[in-house]
Formats: sequence, C-alpha cells, structure tokens
Amino acid sequence: QVQLVESGGGLVQAGDSLRLSCAASGRTFSSYIMGWFRQAPGKEREFVAAIRWRGGSTYYADSVKGRFTISRDNAKNTVYLQMNSLKPEDWAVYYCAAKSGSVFYTRTTEYDYWGQGTQVTVSS
Repeated sequence: QVQLVESGGGLVQAGDSLRLSCAASGRTFSSYIMGWFRQAPGKEREFVAAIRWRGGSTYYADSVKGRFTISRDNAKNTVYLQMNSLKPEDWAVYYCAAKSGSVFYTRTTEYDYWGQGTQVTVSS
C-alpha cells in the first residue's frame, strides 16, 4: 500500500532553515501531485506547497512563497521541503500528501494519501 513517511522536523530559531523529507513508496508516483500541508495548534490544516512529479512544476501558498522550496528526487522517490527564513508562525505539524492527477489543489479533501506528520517548532 502507499506509504508517505516524513522526517526532518525539529526545533529551530526564527531565521533558521530546515529541510523536510517525504519518502514515498507503494506505487509509481509519476502521475501524482505531491503536497505539503501544515497544521498549527487550534487551526485547520492548510496548504503549503505542491509539486507535479512529472515535470517538476510547483505551486506555493502566498505565506511561504520566496522562503520555501519544494522539490523531488526521482531516484529516491522522495519529496523535499526546504524552509528558509523560518518565522514563529511557521510552527506546526507538517504533513506530506499525494493525489493522482496533474491539477494543483489546495484543499485537504482532494488528496488521497497522507503521512503521519513531522513537528516543526520555531522559537522567536
């Protein structure tokens, strides 16, 4: 079955950088959109970024544009989220998600598979 396993979370200070990884297995993801979402305490899960596995085109939430970069490594079947200039408001559990197709969606209900999440804590 499909498995998405996130890693790379941790405790950092504002202004620091962190790279999250999402190892995907269980099927061929060439026709999938891979996304990153986050959920802060007491808030709904929100879209962060997505990448089209075939071709590598990307899409970002306005709140992270210019600071975060999503990428993928075909050989390792892994998606990354490079987070620079982290802010206290980036503090959340970050989730990797996958959906079949080629259209970018930002709603959680559009995604078929989810990882367990990794905690990112940003201190001011």
